[in-house]
Amino acid sequence: MTRITVFRNHKQQYVAFSCLGHSGYAEAGEDIVCAGISALVINTINALEALTSEEFETEQDAGTGLITVSFLLPAEHDAKLLIDAMILGLQGIRNNYGNEYITLDFKEV
Repeated sequence: MTRITVFRNHKQQYVAFSCLGHSGYAEAGEDIVCAGISALVINTINALEALTSEEFETEQDAGTGLITVSFLLPAEHDAKLLIDAMILGLQGIRNNYGNEYITLDFKEV
């Protein structure tokens, strides 16, 4: 299962997000759920870097499927919009394939 956690501060501003695990929907190379999740998350990171001035750090481990993004300051308008779009896509995958392959949680930090 892939676990996505979105971290927000007390003002509900995005401060980080993480993705951990492999969905297990199908064998490696055939797993459309994992591919969809990866495409959304990686594209969001690339868009944050190319289209915003946000400063953030990333961590990744292909073996565990870990990808973490931590903002140095809470995400501003453009970054928020990109993250909202990523969440919308992840919710669509979860709605179509179920919670046994993908979970999406929100935590206040």
